[in-house]
Amino acid sequence: TVIVGVVTLTGQGPGSLRTTRPLAHLVRVAIVLVSNVTYFMGLAALPLANAVAIAFVSPVLVTLLSVVILHERVGPWRWGAVALGMLGVLVMMRPGAEAFQWAALLVLISSLCYASSHMMTRAMRGTESAFALNFYVQVGFIVVSTTMGLAVGDGRFAGSADPSLAFLLHGWRWPPMVDWPVFLVGGLVLAFGGLMISQAYRTCEAALIAPFEYMALPMALVWGLLVFGTWPDGLSLVGMGLILAGGLVAVWRNAVRGV
Repeated sequence: TVIVGVVTLTGQGPGSLRTTRPLAHLVRVAIVLVSNVTYFMGLAALPLANAVAIAFVSPVLVTLLSVVILHERVGPWRWGAVALGMLGVLVMMRPGAEAFQWAALLVLISSLCYASSHMMTRAMRGTESAFALNFYVQVGFIVVSTTMGLAVGDGRFAGSADPSLAFLLHGWRWPPMVDWPVFLVGGLVLAFGGLMISQAYRTCEAALIAPFEYMALPMALVWGLLVFGTWPDGLSLVGMGLILAGGLVAVWRNAVRGV
């Protein structure tokens, strides 16, 4: 509704939503959906700041993918960024320790899909408007959400001891009136934020935009403390610092090399 309203108010007309690349949109919508679902499943079992920090390993994953898929040559700076980022993830996940969280793997999958969606945005920028890129994603969310509501909304599969599965499969219920303002504000923020991010990645190099997204990490620390009363322990803070350093180095080298 918000996207259609913005299209109408800006005089873009229905033509801005037309596309000649329906298959590309379908693939991109699927990637964005997987990214969101896996992120929220991970968030159900992880503190907010931890999930946000692990999600910021996406520039490191893009560097790795460029070697495996595109056979690009990666210099010592970017290999160093990969090492820092992956070390940070290992510190936060703590494999072999009692504090290990499998939910962190879900956030890693989300991060990979998130980076892939922005690469698709860049690839489709020549023919698709920011309105179209967001409109079809929202349509995809409506279709999948409706399907999930019909399939598991009655709570028939609820009751899992795993926090991630419990979040995914819990029964749907009508939210109380006190929550409606939160839903409305959240919907507006997400709609306009999605439009602005898509337009940013359409018109600017990803290496220029990505550093601004790192503002979410200190914000997650603050919101995690104020809203949920959580604060990362010392090892988690070390891991966050390593991921942040690795991601920013990867973005910087991508900008220098123009890739």
